[in-house]
Amino acid sequence: MLEQILLGTYTRRESKGIYQIALDTEKETLTDATLLVEETSPTYLALNQKGDLFNVTSVDGEGGMAAYKNNEQFDLINKVTEAGAPPCYVAIDEEKQLVFGANYHQGIIHVYRILADGSLEDTDKIVHDEATGPHDNQDNAHVHYTDLTPDRRLAVCDLGTDRVYTYDVSAEGKLSEVAQYVAEPGTGPRHLVFHPMNQFAYLFGELDSTVTVLAYNEKDGSFEQVQKVSTLPDGFNEFNGGAAIRISADGRFVYASNRGHDSIAVFATADDGSKIERVQLISTEGEIPRDFDLDPTGKFVVAANQNTDNLTLYRRDEETGLLEMIQKDIYAPECVCVYFK
Repeated sequence: MLEQILLGTYTRRESKGIYQIALDTEKETLTDATLLVEETSPTYLALNQKGDLFNVTSVDGEGGMAAYKNNEQFDLINKVTEAGAPPCYVAIDEEKQLVFGANYHQGIIHVYRILADGSLEDTDKIVHDEATGPHDNQDNAHVHYTDLTPDRRLAVCDLGTDRVYTYDVSAEGKLSEVAQYVAEPGTGPRHLVFHPMNQFAYLFGELDSTVTVLAYNEKDGSFEQVQKVSTLPDGFNEFNGGAAIRISADGRFVYASNRGHDSIAVFATADDGSKIERVQLISTEGEIPRDFDLDPTGKFVVAANQNTDNLTLYRRDEETGLLEMIQKDIYAPECVCVYFK
């Protein structure tokens, strides 16, 4: 079976936009990457249920979001941009027909409405102004993640303010804050994932290379710290920045990528999801693994190394969660997002 993967990239050196690559699950190999959409630094992307594409874009020094119609090929519908850097994360609310964007450089949450023709329009924008953390990279608010909670609120990670915010989302796409979780100073919240069957989330701290287990309260949208675990081996004192975090469909294993140590940390979860234990650290066979993802079958993992322009394919043991590298050095220029269609 061939599984199609979209690759979001920077276009600073060799990349021309969004690429597509296939995973052959029988041969256990990745095919060559082909250019799918010519775009300017489409670093993150998502598809809705219709298969339409929404991605980060830049136009004449402005940043924003682009919408493409799925007509066997992707045809541009429109782009919504404003002065400043583009967002760095894309999420879709199918029920309310909204797209969310996280703007790292400007500390902004963007909300866009999907109109009947598939085009986008602005509907809300929130700027964080809380105090920032002690790390050099926490000079101001840095929103890095905006995605739905299991009860369809919006969870927002802000690396600069060391906070995870929870917002109610109206039918019109307006946000209203309901809770804040304040992480330990210098954590740098980047991304989080929710356990599929229990009220726990796993927060990746980019700046201190940790995964924090959070208990989520649906009554008020609040988070509470339960456990915090390093993604690095004891004694590692060189630069590292946490990047992507994923969870297996059954909730038994959490995966997190290290940029600097250039590895994926594998964690086994407790039966109720309340605790994690690191069971593996495996090389990504390249430099700066900005993103990776599990395939829909749960049997494979594809990691993207941004600085060395290569993908690495792993076979995943569904019982132990452990990874085994089976292919590397697959060319993918400046890849920073791995998205299984």
